[in-house]
Amino acid sequence: MSIKTRAAVLSAMGAGHPYADSRPLSIETVTLSPPGPGEVLVAIRAAGLCHSDLSVINGDRPRPLPMALGHEAAGVVEALGPSLELEGVNDLQIGDHVVMVFMPSCGHCAPCAGGRPALCEPGAAANGRGELLAGGRRIFREGEAVNHHLGCSAFAERAVVSRRSLVKIDPELSFEEAALFGCAVLTGVGAVVNTAAVKAGQSVVIIGLGGVGLASVLGALASGASPVVAVDLSQDKLSLARSLGPVQTVNAADPDAVDQVRALTNGGADFAFEMAGSVRALENAWKMTRRGGTTVTAGLPPPDAALAVNVVSLVGEERTLKGSYIGACVPSRDIPRYVALYRQGRLNIVVNAHAMDLAAVGHRGDAPAISAVAVRVRDAQAAYGYVLER
Repeated sequence: MSIKTRAAVLSAMGAGHPYADSRPLSIETVTLSPPGPGEVLVAIRAAGLCHSDLSVINGDRPRPLPMALGHEAAGVVEALGPSLELEGVNDLQIGDHVVMVFMPSCGHCAPCAGGRPALCEPGAAANGRGELLAGGRRIFREGEAVNHHLGCSAFAERAVVSRRSLVKIDPELSFEEAALFGCAVLTGVGAVVNTAAVKAGQSVVIIGLGGVGLASVLGALASGASPVVAVDLSQDKLSLARSLGPVQTVNAADPDAVDQVRALTNGGADFAFEMAGSVRALENAWKMTRRGGTTVTAGLPPPDAALAVNVVSLVGEERTLKGSYIGACVPSRDIPRYVALYRQGRLNIVVNAHAMDLAAVGHRGDAPAISAVAVRVRDAQAAYGYVLER
């Protein structure tokens, strides 16, 4: 039996600012197909607004349209697809609390078999097509198929997703907290502990203090890095970074920002992390990295962005440049691990919950409420972590 639900649908990219006027998202009643084999119906309880959502809205990350947005969320299992009910698969049950992960992993391709599910090839292909891992779409608007955003489409009351896009969590964790572990924490902390494998006493600089960058700061502190230097254009975000622990800060607007970081790290950081999605920020991260050090980027600039690297420095200084996608995570391992660190007080995650009915996501009076949130995050006026709760 099909299911009626409301969802935030994007029909065209590149809307002008402010979004309160251009209204890029519309809250629409759509029809969900029931979950098929290996799929789950989830009632969304909280969803975070991530820069990746904004990148689809503004066209920096082109996706097939129309698309129901949202990929960082937590909710409750409402129904299981037939294979999960009939084949004795009991790792999920109706009523379980789950976090969505925006890269489903098939478990069989070469990256999955090699322990790198974040690079799942069928998962990436399905996400690029706007489909679920098993193929096809489960969202329809007046008979027209609506594309899935990264296999989640979580700005909605309900979503049908692959079982491989979900991680079961302890129900004592609030949905507002849990939602952030599916993207910001998984990506930011993972870049530090998985991709870079930072060790105690090594120096770290993080450029860009959005949700992922702040999570990287927390990951560096939890790893025992010293010193930890945070770089951003926003004084509010720099103040927030200092409140998380022993963190030194540099304003990226300072003409001598690179020199300041190199002085604070005794000649350059062992690890420099670019989390702003900016080529200029990545260039500065490279300059802030010491000889023999590693520059890591998890930022996602527009597809045509390119970086020029001095090959002599790369070789002669034994430098390393690495990408990090979803924190090189194994979701079923890492999300419970990061939740445990959070509960132990070792990941001082700041949850800035902004509750609203789903209708308010698309409209606050005559203007999309999500626009106010999107503009605030885009303009760096507030910390990441706005949560939209049904």
